[in-house]
Amino acid sequence: MSATEKNLTAAHAEVKAEIARTDTKTALLLAFVGAVFAGSWTVARDVPLTVPAIVTGGLGLALLVAAAGLLLRSVRPNLGGRHGFPLWATLTADEIGAAVARDLAADIAGLSRLAVAKFTGLRRAVDLTMTGGALLVVAAVIAWGGASWA
Repeated sequence: MSATEKNLTAAHAEVKAEIARTDTKTALLLAFVGAVFAGSWTVARDVPLTVPAIVTGGLGLALLVAAAGLLLRSVRPNLGGRHGFPLWATLTADEIGAAVARDLAADIAGLSRLAVAKFTGLRRAVDLTMTGGALLVVAAVIAWGGASWA
């Protein structure tokens, strides 16, 4: 195996590992967003809320729903893509060997674009989650007497 082939193989493994790490982070954040949403909903049902608390908390919950949507989109399988499982499922064993030998650099480029898209979606979801969480904290302060605008 030449140095170029070793480097391509290492780059391919690195990109696939980064996709796996991003998917793991996404799953953890999705579970966290779900728990915050469920907990907020449970608390909000039992607390008398003022209009400002409802508006602020509602906006916070809406941002959490948007974050969950971004997270789900970033882990959504891409069955129409030309890289990975969909491509391999259409080839014979001999064709897979030839495709890997010929197109490893193209596969790395495609997987890298996929990793960047997933990472970007995760980053946006984290931003939305933090903003939504901050709004929920503000709504809690308003509800428990921090502001009497009602």
